[in-house]
Amino acid sequence: MQNIVEFIQDIYATKEFIPLHEPRFIGNEKKYLNDCIDSTFVSSVGKYVDRLEKEFAKKVDSKYAIATVNGTAALHISLILADVKKDDEVITQPLTFVATCNAISYIGANPVFVDVDLGTMGLSPESLKNFLENNCEIIENMCVNKTTGKTIKACVPMHTFGHPCKIDEIKYICDKWHIVLVEDAAESLGSYYKDKHTGTFGKVGAFSFNGNKIITSGGGGVIVTNDETLAKKAKYLTTTAKVPHKYEYVHDQIGYNYRLPNINAALLVAQLENLGAFLNSKRELAHRYKEFFANEKIEFIEEPNNSKSNYWLQALLFQDKQQRDDFLEFTNENGVMTRPIWKLMNELEMFKNSQCSELNNAKYLEARVVNIPSSVRV
Repeated sequence: MQNIVEFIQDIYATKEFIPLHEPRFIGNEKKYLNDCIDSTFVSSVGKYVDRLEKEFAKKVDSKYAIATVNGTAALHISLILADVKKDDEVITQPLTFVATCNAISYIGANPVFVDVDLGTMGLSPESLKNFLENNCEIIENMCVNKTTGKTIKACVPMHTFGHPCKIDEIKYICDKWHIVLVEDAAESLGSYYKDKHTGTFGKVGAFSFNGNKIITSGGGGVIVTNDETLAKKAKYLTTTAKVPHKYEYVHDQIGYNYRLPNINAALLVAQLENLGAFLNSKRELAHRYKEFFANEKIEFIEEPNNSKSNYWLQALLFQDKQQRDDFLEFTNENGVMTRPIWKLMNELEMFKNSQCSELNNAKYLEARVVNIPSSVRV
């Protein structure tokens, strides 16, 4: 495996520690930050928040975008917009970052896990269809879980590592079963499925700008929707549900202090200007990895059919868990940061009693997938 370490060191032109994914600030970040500081509008009001929302909506071809403090907050509010309430159920995938399930839990709702596809690592339409047909029924235009008696209000597929899942098939199934589709697009800015940007297939979608994402402000998130009523409600809820008034403080429902600060938005506006260059760099990196690992007889995970992936995190698929663990141990001991895919959500203590379909594909991937250094090289 020494040759793998040396190849990655050659790519990043260093023999020092190589992180999994670090940000690149190569544009107007400092200029916009200084302008924001000089304006004194560094909190939740300012021109950069407004500018980010307009430019982001245009970038993903959505009518509206509402900026939030992080991607988890964006997903939390998205679920509220989908009318998910305490004790409702939300179908999602077990192979995801914990934020997906945390956002469901914030409402007091319960996750239900169905399997993923091997080819996308995202929620499987076939598994979703089978689960609904075997366990659910439509009562008064609502999907009711016959096992628990609870309403399944929403479905949250996630585009794993920026690779789009079969989101159009998932939407068709959700519509048929009166389930609201909420896209967890946290990892997929710049990814397309059948020429349509991820995050825009469902009623609402949520993106993340965490420090390890393709563009970042250290944190940050965005809710996207084409529904004007939902967009207004999202902005209202993320600004503490304050009734507009020149000076009175009146709040007429539980709200959240989730509005993205202007100073973070300044960073994101600059980052968004370089998104195209970042995406090109990642595709070129994916091409180099694919060629190299083909010679090593290790499978490099490519974008699925009908998709254009942002290749946010480059990933390998090993033959078994032992081969995976040997690779993880050797690379991390030799200054190249690699990591396994997430532990399945249904195996975590707080979700271990959740209802699940058969999860054969998720278990297979959990034991074999590893992320390798994926930083933009511009």
